[in-house]
Amino acid sequence: MQEIFERFLSEYEETAKKLGDPSIVRDPLKIKELSQRNKELEEIKSVIDQILEIEEQIKLNEELAAKEEDEELKAMAIEENELLASKLEDLQAKFEYLTIPRDPLDNRDCILEIRAGAGGDEAGLFGAELYRAYVRYAERSGLVFNLVNSNFNDVGGLKELIATVEGRGAYGRLKHESGVHRVQRIPETEKSGRVHTSTVTVAVLPKAEETDIEIKPEEVKMDTFRSSGPGGQSVNTTDSAVRLTHVPSGLVVTCQDEKSQHKNKAKAFSVLRSKLLQLKREAEQEKMANLRSSQIGSGDRSEKIRTYNFAQDRITDHRIKKSWHGILAVMDGDFEEIFKDLKEVELNKRRASI
Repeated sequence: MQEIFERFLSEYEETAKKLGDPSIVRDPLKIKELSQRNKELEEIKSVIDQILEIEEQIKLNEELAAKEEDEELKAMAIEENELLASKLEDLQAKFEYLTIPRDPLDNRDCILEIRAGAGGDEAGLFGAELYRAYVRYAERSGLVFNLVNSNFNDVGGLKELIATVEGRGAYGRLKHESGVHRVQRIPETEKSGRVHTSTVTVAVLPKAEETDIEIKPEEVKMDTFRSSGPGGQSVNTTDSAVRLTHVPSGLVVTCQDEKSQHKNKAKAFSVLRSKLLQLKREAEQEKMANLRSSQIGSGDRSEKIRTYNFAQDRITDHRIKKSWHGILAVMDGDFEEIFKDLKEVELNKRRASI
């Protein structure tokens, strides 16, 4: 264990040293990456320091108990060691949790896509509710939502929506939402009281850095057009909307939520880059089938991951075969318990693969 401690302490010192290197300071992406790792290592170092301190105190108490003739003092030393042993066990568990290998992209911002699936207007209405739930979760968690493209129907239902979610750990927090979300409830428009089943598709992609994917200008066709979204007057009367088509892959990205064509273009390229990164990751994962075993589900859009049963006030995640109650709280952004359980399963699988 001492050798493992020394490895992390050495990495902490090396990372702190690099952060002060003038050549690295001039590289914003490298600084961001090193700063994130430095925060992680600071927490690990704090736990190591506490473990070493407690181990030293236990050793001193053992020596005292072995030499001490006063039975009362000896009993006090033994009792203190029992308390210290419990604290030590908790700290060792925390150290293991902090040092389990994680997805290196967990700390990145992400792209969130929501699309109505089967179920007509009801699917769109639930999609809009799910979007608002994610926005409220972001507000609770210090994350920031920025719309890239949105399309709602006449009854307020969502047809499709793309947004960026920014903040530390955005992708790691939301990545398990990728898949098909099924809702079972009686729609407000249903007069016979019959329960309808509808679906919404969610995709969560790690936001790509410019250095991750090279997009050649000749590979992209750009079209501009007037926004059809519910924006201000200038949004709807100028050719501010942008559609990018990546010819080699066939991917198409549209952005029309900004008044500025320049901003829409920048957002569209950011989404396109992230989609290409996801395609690259999926290709790599297909070559390494064993990597899939360390993840929860495949993340495939056709995979039904969760059911929201309003009549029974029950949410069931089919990947980990677990249910929770309190749908209204969850639809108000309280995903904490669900996300915690999903993350624990992911970490257990990673732990088993070490």
